[in-house]
Amino acid sequence: MGLRLRRFFIQLRHWEYWPFGLVQFPLFVMWGWYALRQRSLFYFSASNPGILNGGMWGESKFDVLSQVPPTVKPVTIRISLPATTADVLRQMANAGLRFPVIAKPDLGERGWMVQRLDDDAAVTAYLSVIKIDFLIQEWIDLPLEFGVYYMRFPSEQKGHVNSITAKEFLSVVGDGKSTLGTLIRQHDRAFLQWQALQEKYKTRWEEILARGQREELVSIGNHCLGTKFINANHLITAKLSDSFDRISQQIDGFYFGRYDLRCGSLEDLENGNVKIVELNGCGAEPSHIYHPGASFWKGMSELIVHWQNIYRISRENHARGVSYLAFHDGVRIYKKFRALKD
Repeated sequence: MGLRLRRFFIQLRHWEYWPFGLVQFPLFVMWGWYALRQRSLFYFSASNPGILNGGMWGESKFDVLSQVPPTVKPVTIRISLPATTADVLRQMANAGLRFPVIAKPDLGERGWMVQRLDDDAAVTAYLSVIKIDFLIQEWIDLPLEFGVYYMRFPSEQKGHVNSITAKEFLSVVGDGKSTLGTLIRQHDRAFLQWQALQEKYKTRWEEILARGQREELVSIGNHCLGTKFINANHLITAKLSDSFDRISQQIDGFYFGRYDLRCGSLEDLENGNVKIVELNGCGAEPSHIYHPGASFWKGMSELIVHWQNIYRISRENHARGVSYLAFHDGVRIYKKFRALKD
């Protein structure tokens, strides 16, 4: 079977890989209906008054993360372009950052241009392709990574966690006979990252992994980079919700969104002893729905509830005096966001 044909059938059989627009189409209908009811295309901007556009798109990742309590976030700096490698290294030194680090666009989504940088040469290579301001973030060497979705209705004193996604990094396991390239080709999830992995491991492509040897191919917890999203809602407890409510209520104007974080243990997660690498507003999904083999219809039903919650929170905040984003401002933000990515 050809590479393209195999890719097509892998994606066809697993709805987690279907095009964004196809999965989201029914939700566009909901958005249109709610927009008519509120007489605002950008009613969702009121879901998180403290985040530009509610966090649907166009917000600065650095500005949002800056509002997170310092005890639960990694050291992060913003690099403004134009910049040279020397500029980046100087700013890293001033912030106490050392390799490895994570680089990510200040405006971005779905894992676009998120990379681990291990040395000066990697910084130079990243600068050669990035066209917008970006972040350099401390590498958090903790074993567990989760996406934790929090929500609070403005009419209620306390919020709660309603979704937890565990992230399993893309890896292959040796059999003592097969090359790394062969193992990648045999692994469906790795195969979808074929081109990127072939470039990354070109010097090791013919290396034979020992039996039982696990090779972590990607160390960044993003679905678009091959990470497996696992439904971990069984970890939701009253204590965990209290921990994230305590963190969230320290963030001005935040009611609805997903924390992407790392932690050392499940106990640390429940106690809120975590490092939050990113906070996403209302544009983030409850990513547990992409658990391999999960029902498409169950996922759609949960996304419908998700948008119902956005609407209720936005409407309640609006009733308390939060303005919806004006049409011309929303269009301007969207055009800027698309132009920067293009």
